[in-house]
Amino acid sequence: VQLQASGGGLVQAGGSLRLSCAASGRTFSMYVLGWFRQAPGKEREFVTGIWWSDGSTYYANSLKGRFTVSRDMAKNTVYLQMNMLKPEDTAVYYCAAASSLVRVERISGYPYWGQGTLVTVSS
Repeated sequence: VQLQASGGGLVQAGGSLRLSCAASGRTFSMYVLGWFRQAPGKEREFVTGIWWSDGSTYYANSLKGRFTVSRDMAKNTVYLQMNMLKPEDTAVYYCAAASSLVRVERISGYPYWGQGTLVTVSS
């Protein structure tokens, strides 16, 4: 599975961005797609995950209500809608895919990763 993330950029606090993650290759093997982020000087952290087959979602508690994940199966694409952005949301955002998973928030469960897209939120 190959993943291509896009949609990052510079936005003012309170603004919105929508990230996209286009999947190609053995997409039929995808079980769950996750979004993670890594802020400067910090460890990579879980943002959200979506189960490819039925669209069920799971979010990091701190991001519920502001971030929404969705998928378009016809386009093999997952989206991350981010609203009410804050400067602390500044990070490189990565999408990742797994064919099977035990814990959706666990980084080690994802063998396939996109290249990341930078989101910068100015105050």
